[in-house]
Amino acid sequence: MRDAVIVEAVRTPIGRGKPNGALHGDHPVDLLARTLKALVERAGVDPSAVDDVIGGVVTQAGEQALNLTRNAVLAAGFPESVPATTVDRQCGSSQQALHFAAQGVISGAYDVAIACGVESMSRVPMGSAVLPGSDPFGPMLGERYPEGLVGQGISAELIAARWKLSRAELDAFATDSHRRAAAAWEEGAFDRELAWPGRDESVRPATTPEVLAGLKPAYYYEAAAERFPEIGWNITAGNASPINDGAAAVLVMSREAAERLGVRPRARFHTFAVAGDDPLLMLTAIIPATAKALSRSGLGVDDIDLFEVNEAFSPVVLAWLRETGADPARTNVRGGAIALGHPLGASGARIMTTLLHALEDTGGRFGLQTMCEAGGLANATIIERL
Repeated sequence: MRDAVIVEAVRTPIGRGKPNGALHGDHPVDLLARTLKALVERAGVDPSAVDDVIGGVVTQAGEQALNLTRNAVLAAGFPESVPATTVDRQCGSSQQALHFAAQGVISGAYDVAIACGVESMSRVPMGSAVLPGSDPFGPMLGERYPEGLVGQGISAELIAARWKLSRAELDAFATDSHRRAAAAWEEGAFDRELAWPGRDESVRPATTPEVLAGLKPAYYYEAAAERFPEIGWNITAGNASPINDGAAAVLVMSREAAERLGVRPRARFHTFAVAGDDPLLMLTAIIPATAKALSRSGLGVDDIDLFEVNEAFSPVVLAWLRETGADPARTNVRGGAIALGHPLGASGARIMTTLLHALEDTGGRFGLQTMCEAGGLANATIIERL
């Protein structure tokens, strides 16, 4: 079986998902196109060698509609012969793009592929793909879940209640995310992975538990409080990921192609897993996905040098830590989405970019990445640094 290896990975600085954010002026096609150009230029690879480009986008509407990835490939000046497609596994879309690209290489369908993702949440608001008055679920799903599913904020509240996570624990975790991210920026830890100079705009070095304790619950409403009396209403804007703009891209190829093109393999894809879980809790599938990946890999949790777990909300990662027994000191060592930001379709590739560089900088061998996704889904990926 062929190895799929990573030879380059870049990401944009992550902008605030607001009109005054640093990336708001970039059309999402152009934002991804600039990232793709930076990727192949940094790798020194002619884009004509790319067999396919697979991109993740969550809100595929408006400026992010009509196979954005193909539009970005053409905007980047790649040859017209380079194909592209856009996938949607919600927040894990570009991690799924990584799986598809690597699996294509392993199978022999590709020699060289790019996995990438983009989201401009300031220009294409989250949820805008659902037309007013439309029902994205349909009557048969309603019959299976007659009481109705809920939004991710309520799911995060349910996780906090089920795992008995206090407001203080959630805010302490969020504070630590900002502390780690700010320290990484000061140390220059992100410099190598940036497609161009800039800063992640959502990092707040001055964040403290006391500051976060003053924020009001973000998702409370009366009907939900009546339906779920166990909820303590502890999710706030401070212990949840913000709204952001950004893009990321990863160059994947076979070892043979890397040798032929004269580029250095930096890590290989070791194991893939995807899992489903309760769609009401929605964000807990990272627990079975991690277990499945470890089981398939033959590795134990103590064999993994670094973990990257997407910080959609503090309780998601805290519940995962309790269930897996992973070391918090080896988890999101450079901060996570609560501090760095969560541009939905880009986050999977962004996290892989950060994981790769962190493994190289620390001398670690194995890294595991996992992300919760709407609908009760999660991807898990293990890479081995070379």
